Amino acid sequence: MEAALAALVAAARRSAVADRIQGDVETRLLQSIVDATVRLFDAEASSIALFESDPDRLEFRVAAGERGAGAVGLTVPPTQGIAGYVYSTGQALALSDVGSDPRFDRTAAERTGYVPRSIAAAPLMDDQEGTVGVLQVLDKRGSPTFSLRDMELLGVFAGQATVAIAAARVQRDTVRLLRSVLAEIGDDALSEADVAALVESATMGLDPDDQAPFWRTVDQVARLRDLSDREQALVGDILDVVAEHASRGGRGRLRG
Repeated sequence: MEAALAALVAAARRSAVADRIQGDVETRLLQSIVDATVRLFDAEASSIALFESDPDRLEFRVAAGERGAGAVGLTVPPTQGIAGYVYSTGQALALSDVGSDPRFDRTAAERTGYVPRSIAAAPLMDDQEGTVGVLQVLDKRGSPTFSLRDMELLGVFAGQATVAIAAARVQRDTVRLLRSVLAEIGDDALSEADVAALVESATMGLDPDDQAPFWRTVDQVARLRDLSDREQALVGDILDVVAEHASRGGRGRLRG
């Protein structure tokens, strides 16, 4: 039990550091996908809506394009509108005249500040979880319709978005995993309150002061994303020297 708890605490600490360094990885990855979708299709907008529970809804997490900004934050029922249809059926859909389709939710579109003429949408299909969201692209500038080739490309982008979500949620769901494992290994000895307390305390061993040397180092490492490859290599060399110096100092203290 002690060994298992130690491993879980280590996992929680690694998660806390990774979250501090990487920030909202999922949003950044999905944003890059809708940005690329808008450019590829030369479209007015593109967006990704993800399924969220309690209550069940589709939440538009990211958007791109001149007409896309108003969609971010919008929530709709998972069976409503074009996004709801694609999510609930798992079927891709292309419409050249959305106004004439009874599945189109004009009220939701008006809330974004933009009512499209045409829409192509593809489900985000995870092998284990099923449909997790919907990728949409609105109004190609060069054509009033979406071709079969367009839908194939949209499916590729939807696949990439699904992979990005799965990878990012490994990080986001660490606390949920810890709760599940702790409850399992604790059997009846740990109450739900005990599990919650253990998870909360797992990262408190890390210095809680944001200005402490540990967190200052983490924040500085996070800034390395903006450096060039050459600059990052230089920082790596410097850290190697510091680590070697610290190691020698530790051995000296032991000998002393």
